[in-house]
Amino acid sequence: MEEPGQILLAIGLGISLSACCGFRVFLPLLVTSVAMRAGWLPVSGSEQWMGSWAAILSFGLASLLEIGAYYIPVLDNLLDTIATPLAVGAGTLLAASFLPVGDWDPMLRWGLGIVAGGGIAGTIQLGTSAIRLFSTKTTGGTGNAIVATGEHLTAGVGAVLALLLPVLMAILALLLVIFVLYRLFRRSKA
Repeated sequence: MEEPGQILLAIGLGISLSACCGFRVFLPLLVTSVAMRAGWLPVSGSEQWMGSWAAILSFGLASLLEIGAYYIPVLDNLLDTIATPLAVGAGTLLAASFLPVGDWDPMLRWGLGIVAGGGIAGTIQLGTSAIRLFSTKTTGGTGNAIVATGEHLTAGVGAVLALLLPVLMAILALLLVIFVLYRLFRRSKA
């Protein structure tokens, strides 16, 4: 049986890394893979593949392509439509990966991963898509590079901070989700 403190850290880590997937899909996966390979993140069972050199290479290349593509006008807005379901999937994977395997029913573990990780990543991705759309409308797309740079930094720095301060970062992620949902709800009412 896992200790409550370990479960809280695991949930915090999963939520905070999932939130970072809402800013960039592959960068938090890369940070997680490197941390696993370095032995900083012990992960059980079927998720050990994430710490392999093949995963690091794949996530690294995908991160570079994703980051570069967000600096190409028009393609950045198209990527947002693809990134939303990918962010949900990556968030689900990360959230479920850190929940204890032994005593947890797989249905509960993956269900929590979908709701917590996928929901948070998807909500933040919707928020970043709305910001990019606003930037495109108001600046003709010229401001999108600044938005993209902020998202890259948030995903990378946020993922590293998630490893160091998982519970604090999870709380910040939940506050961000509440803010995004409030803004989207308020905008839909107007």
